[in-house]
Amino acid sequence: MGRLFGTDGVRGVANADLTAEMALGLSVAAAHVLAEAGTFEGHRPVAVVGRDPRASGEFLEAAVVAGLASAGVDVLKVGVLPTPAVAYLTGVLGADLGVMLSASHNAMPDNGIKFFARGGHKLADELEDRIESLFEEHSTGAPWARPTGSGVGRVRSYDEGFDRYVAHLIAVLPNRLDGLRIVLDEAHGAAARVSPEAFTRAGAEIVTIGAEPDGLNINDGCGSTHLDKLKAAVIEHGADFGIAHDGDADRCLAVDHTGDEIDGDQILAVLALAMRERGVLRSDTVVATVMSNLGFKLAMEREGIHLVRAAVGDRYVLEEMKQHGYALGGEQSGHVIILDHATTGDGTLTGLMLAARVVASGRSLRELASVMERLPQVLINVPDVDRSRVSDSAELAAAVVEAERELGATGRVLLRPSGTEQLVRVMVEAADIDQARSVAGRLADVVKSALG
Repeated sequence: MGRLFGTDGVRGVANADLTAEMALGLSVAAAHVLAEAGTFEGHRPVAVVGRDPRASGEFLEAAVVAGLASAGVDVLKVGVLPTPAVAYLTGVLGADLGVMLSASHNAMPDNGIKFFARGGHKLADELEDRIESLFEEHSTGAPWARPTGSGVGRVRSYDEGFDRYVAHLIAVLPNRLDGLRIVLDEAHGAAARVSPEAFTRAGAEIVTIGAEPDGLNINDGCGSTHLDKLKAAVIEHGADFGIAHDGDADRCLAVDHTGDEIDGDQILAVLALAMRERGVLRSDTVVATVMSNLGFKLAMEREGIHLVRAAVGDRYVLEEMKQHGYALGGEQSGHVIILDHATTGDGTLTGLMLAARVVASGRSLRELASVMERLPQVLINVPDVDRSRVSDSAELAAAVVEAERELGATGRVLLRPSGTEQLVRVMVEAADIDQARSVAGRLADVVKSALG
């Protein structure tokens, strides 16, 4: 698998790349690393463990819990809940560590392990590196120091997590959602119970699709990566708009009442204006990534809102926000972080805030999203190439220079290795869609020949 930790934890095909043995070993390593860092000093350590509904999450959860308890960590099992719920509960319960088992938007055979530090924030890169190093060291047979007797961790279910998280979501809403009809696509994932409950308690009339997880159907033709069913349902039910989550519900995309997609950039734009109006957009600044559409940048400039760009990955958006005290950031893919109320992307919270803005403004989501015009953007994923060589290939560098020369000031090129999959992403923006497609296609061919 190369380096185990990507931009969003450790992922791979469950029971092939990501095994029970690996889950147990990583959990023990995480406990030892945090103990060495002084996180557990002076008290008995506690971890919150949650998962999405994937079948493999059942045995991986058992392995993680066993690893943590064997290292002397008490475990609170919160069951199937969204990633942001596990992060929130890690913080509010004062836990020393949070663990989420999910592969987010990936297909069902995949799974992943994501660690949260105290407070519900993602672990720093250096701690992940240390966990990986310690895991590999002990994988060769080096013995662990293990507690015995009363020193072993205790395990119990924390069933109150669901209600506590939903109550938190409702409490932070600026206004109720009465009068709205909303279609929710839950991707047969971790928000299948949480999201409908939260929107209903907030006053919205809801229609749900993709809300019957069976362990095998997560993200299968539904959710934020497959919007066709949501578009059809919004029109069929005459809804005001629709909301789509991914498997672990840290993303939110939307569909307006006509069936047109509202992406993460547009959602960020709507929320930025709403937060500025309420006086909570600190420094009148929003953080986005290098993948955000040029139209988003132009819209924010026109509205007098400063844009800061971060590397791709919501962890890097969050780092920028925390370092400078910004309140809002996110990605085109629908990861939106509202830092006053969440420590990670929260799809349910984002959807609720978007709905609250529709009610408060008296305007349709379509009208609100028109604040920005998406410039033509083409994204091609090139699989089965050596993503580690993107920055080293002279052939690829020359092709990028030529593409940028052709596009001039009206477009841009971005090549980046995926942080979670073995592929390279080619993104091209241009004023003309045909030109963007042509340039992106040629660059994808070069990626295949140079890195294949």
